[in-house]
Amino acid sequence: MTRKSPRSTPDTPTAPAPHPDHTPERILERLTQEGVKFLRLQFTDILGTVKNIEVAQSQFPKALRGDVMFDGSAIEGFTRIEESDMLLRPDLSTFLVYPQFSREEGERGKVARLICDVYLPDGTPFEGDPRRVLRRQIDRAAALGLSLHCGPEPEFFLFERAASGHGTTTTNDHAGYFDLAPIDRGERIRREITNKLVEMGFEIEGAHHEVAPGQHEIDFGYAPALQTADAISTFKFVVKRVALEYGLLASFLPKPASGVSGSGMHCHLSLFRDGHNAFADPEGEYGLSRLALNFIAGLLEHAPGMVAVTNPLVNSYKRLVPGYEAPVNVAWSTSNRSALIRIPAKRGNSTRAEFRMPDPSCNPYLALALMLAAGLDGIEQGLEPPPAIQRNIFKMTVREKRHHKIRELPGNLSEAVDALERDETLVAALGEHLHDRYSEAKRQEWAEYSATVHPWELHRYLDLI
Repeated sequence: MTRKSPRSTPDTPTAPAPHPDHTPERILERLTQEGVKFLRLQFTDILGTVKNIEVAQSQFPKALRGDVMFDGSAIEGFTRIEESDMLLRPDLSTFLVYPQFSREEGERGKVARLICDVYLPDGTPFEGDPRRVLRRQIDRAAALGLSLHCGPEPEFFLFERAASGHGTTTTNDHAGYFDLAPIDRGERIRREITNKLVEMGFEIEGAHHEVAPGQHEIDFGYAPALQTADAISTFKFVVKRVALEYGLLASFLPKPASGVSGSGMHCHLSLFRDGHNAFADPEGEYGLSRLALNFIAGLLEHAPGMVAVTNPLVNSYKRLVPGYEAPVNVAWSTSNRSALIRIPAKRGNSTRAEFRMPDPSCNPYLALALMLAAGLDGIEQGLEPPPAIQRNIFKMTVREKRHHKIRELPGNLSEAVDALERDETLVAALGEHLHDRYSEAKRQEWAEYSATVHPWELHRYLDLI
């Protein structure tokens, strides 16, 4: 992404108040009152792919008790076939009824959703559940009296579909940053996506066309980390589902086309203590507290290993290249967007760090877990960030970067996994089970990519060699 829209952050992070209605009995009443015919029990695998088991009305009580079992050996990175039985325990605060996406759905009956935590048959939490990994870091922060809040900015492309129904990389418009209809042909679908999200309880801050043709961004509210991760997964589903109704493909691939800006998911991060922004200090350098500087130092220290999770695809590193203002340099700034971390101008309870590295293909639970783990390590170790870089890093020479001790992020997925495996803090945050399976999956992905002959190679070499 080349430029960013101004982001309004509420003076105090907003999260839905705990619902007194979030009990099995009350949810059963709502399911009946709203004519819900199917209930989705949703969870994610280690790669962030949303999975679900859908149950009919007769199974609603069983589902709400957390007694629905599934075969964990069929899920990427979960467990061995000898240990396959697992339970889905719904988080009742995540209950919502989906809006009607099509007339056919309305005729079949409404669908509701609950996001679940994964448990073993003996009732213990499954350590390889990505949601559990994030919960562990949230608990670690809570022990320090802190909570992480995040406002994500996920970007996506809208592509046309071929007559066969398969997706293409042909965009449905040729508009640019902040353009209007009729140049921006995505305006109507963005409004439809926004309407569906609002029906589901999202607080939408803004929506606009992005830099590249066919590229869009919809920003939603600042919220606690777990709620944000849930919201990102739900958001991606809704965007894809609405696009399908318009005959389009919505893609969160970081770099679907050469020569244009890729899709990022900048995350605005801040820690709160007792309802107040712990990053804010009017007397501190740049208006930042010592805790904020420690947190930023932790993000910078662990960024090379973290990128394997926040930017998890072979394709992710086609975005992280010079020339398109995607961050490739491990540095921070208060005045420009060429650094990995930018501190937006607003202060007080809106003080925050914009972490510009992640892309929307990541598993949001693991990505936020590692952001929090890295920041907390910075706090616990008392790490100090290097001086803020106020110049455009993209225009600095190699010698100037060395002088300022600016490192570069890993250049590909293989290098990123190597960096992750060397980072004991991040490995501990993921846990042995999930780390081992995640690294194995990513090394296999890189091996398959490396052994594939790509069209570029044939175009470049076939006639010459």
